Amino acid sequence: MTLKLYCFGESGNAYKAALPLELSGLEWEPIFVDFFNGEARSPDYIENVNGMAEVPVLIDGDIKLSQSGLIQIYIAEKSGKFGGEDADEKREVLRWILWDSSKLSGQIGMTRFLMNFLDPEKRPHEVIKFHQARLKVSYNVLNTHLTQRDWIVGRSVTNADFSCCSYLFYQEPFGFDRKDWPAIESWMDRIAALPGWKHPYDLMEPAFPRKK
Repeated sequence: MTLKLYCFGESGNAYKAALPLELSGLEWEPIFVDFFNGEARSPDYIENVNGMAEVPVLIDGDIKLSQSGLIQIYIAEKSGKFGGEDADEKREVLRWILWDSSKLSGQIGMTRFLMNFLDPEKRPHEVIKFHQARLKVSYNVLNTHLTQRDWIVGRSVTNADFSCCSYLFYQEPFGFDRKDWPAIESWMDRIAALPGWKHPYDLMEPAFPRKK
């Protein structure tokens, strides 16, 4: 049975699910959600897809899951990949998923939205600067962690890597230049070299024309 992922290309949280789906070997298809025109907040979507009015949502037969971290765990359970090799690694993978949600991609997502998807006259520049300053701390944490290792947890790629890289591959500006963080840059190159890797806009339909 083909898994269905409700998503759209600009969503880094959806990419956290789409990338491991693509690399897992599971059969799946993206279902475009017209998020910017309010589809996720529509009564039909809330009633039939996700009462939280968010993406991503994964549907596998009678199973319906929202929240990217939970979807990643399900993909790992179903495919036997990316979840960590033992109990200690599984806990460590979860620890980084939770850290990413609050300290890295959660703040990148907001900063990127404010800088790129609001009308210029509505962009709160002081708020953007505040988030960018906090994000530098998170970049430093990740860069330091990756200095002596290839992957965030263990000896191979896991959902910890897919979570933390999710927003970093987007080209819209949000105050991040990978060349300023050499360990992160090398790690991103390793992820992009994984067989079957695709950019988020090549995995999921974007709402806006892709910027070159």
